[in-house]
Amino acid sequence: MNQHYTQYGAEVSLFSGKTRAYMRYKNIPFTETLATASIINNELQPNTGLRMIPVVKTPQGEYWQDTTDIIDKFEAQFAQNSVYPVTPKQHFVALLLELYGDEWLLLPAMHYRWHYKRRHLGFILREFGACATPHWPRLLQPVSGLLPAFFFGRLYKPVLGISKRNWRAIETWYEAFLECFNTHLIQHQYVLGGRPSIADYGFIGPLYAHLYRDPYSGELMKQRAPHVVAWVERMMRGDQPVGAFLANDKIPDTLVPMLKHMHDTQLPVLHETVKRVQQRLLDKPGERLPRFLGKMRYSFDGVEETRYVNTYAQWMLQRCTQYFDSLSSEAQHDVQAWFSSRNLSGLTEIKVHQPVERRQGKLFPVASA
Repeated sequence: MNQHYTQYGAEVSLFSGKTRAYMRYKNIPFTETLATASIINNELQPNTGLRMIPVVKTPQGEYWQDTTDIIDKFEAQFAQNSVYPVTPKQHFVALLLELYGDEWLLLPAMHYRWHYKRRHLGFILREFGACATPHWPRLLQPVSGLLPAFFFGRLYKPVLGISKRNWRAIETWYEAFLECFNTHLIQHQYVLGGRPSIADYGFIGPLYAHLYRDPYSGELMKQRAPHVVAWVERMMRGDQPVGAFLANDKIPDTLVPMLKHMHDTQLPVLHETVKRVQQRLLDKPGERLPRFLGKMRYSFDGVEETRYVNTYAQWMLQRCTQYFDSLSSEAQHDVQAWFSSRNLSGLTEIKVHQPVERRQGKLFPVASA
């Protein structure tokens, strides 16, 4: 029986790197097909309802979309070397850091790519042009990259809340993150020890496809964080584990600054997102949720700005809250004690009372909720 999978993605695509690294690590037989405009229009959108990559096509002809969902489906079939720790603190922290990587490292990833146009524009046009018109001569392909580059180059700022007011704060934080992660990787091969967890895959999307590959940010990473560079290359090769998750459910102290930043900057955004989603579900029960629910004010390291309310963030957050709620009282107390002792208790206290679920790439209220 043919068990070969196909990933439709691109090297320039942030989230394609996440699933590509995972499938290599799990030795899942797959080939990657460049997701050209024609393939997206004629195959991926009709089968997923979305114009988003990556998409994985199974041997049975199913189309999987969303990197977290794809990884969870693979985990059910390829259980060896699971990316989910079995111990409570590590599992919970891994889920939190996947959310942090997917949603918050997105800010510097998009900022560096599109802010430093003099360094990146030629690179971007070549990459986008190859996806849009692979049948064109290589010298002409950058022309077709202009339209998608114009679209993405303008869209990210209002959606993510990046502006002239806060981009320096974002760069300052990202450089501090690089230093922190680099220090961590001196002692550990991966986020939680000697093998990758779901947290590593949350980080690898933005850190590989944008911040490692793009010229300006790639030079910055090589200069400031050589251990992060080595980790990126190790992850993208799919190196097999050199060890296990840390013993005794240990969380390295080197991860605390990341969790602290998540607590202080991302958590208020998550609180407001949940509040908006819950109100929408009350106002329009049973209806599909739009991707965005208006705008919100938020603070990035003390700088106020406006960003869109992304409903998908609640779905990602639910993975954390539902796991925590599934733990025994004793395990919950142990997790809470660790977070409280580091002034991070807010990350264990956030609740989602009306969950949502994904159906064919769209978000709906859970029927039984």
